Amino acid sequence: MPSSSVHFVYILRCADGSIYVGQTHDVERRIAKHNEGMAAAFTARRRPVQVVYRESFPDRRAAVTRERQIKRWTRAKKEALIAGDLAALKRLATKR
Repeated sequence: MPSSSVHFVYILRCADGSIYVGQTHDVERRIAKHNEGMAAAFTARRRPVQVVYRESFPDRRAAVTRERQIKRWTRAKKEALIAGDLAALKRLATKR
C-alpha cells in the first residue's frame, strides 16, 4: 500500500470491557482479523471485539503517531475520546 493512502486509528472494545488501540488502512478487514483471532494476541483472548472509535489520517506516519499518543493515555481519557466528550478530554489532559 502506498504511504499516501488513507490510514485510520481505531479503538476496539473487547468482550471483557478492555480497550485496544490500533491503526490500519482497512478498518473492516482488520476488525474481521481481530474477531478471527488473527490480528493481535491481546484481542484474540478477548473476542468478540467492536469498533467504538476511528479517526482518519492522510498517511501511515500520521496514524502511527496518533496511535502512540492515544496508547499512552489513561483509560478515562480514552473513554472520553470514545464518547466525544471534549470537555472531559481537556480536563483530563491538564490533570496530573
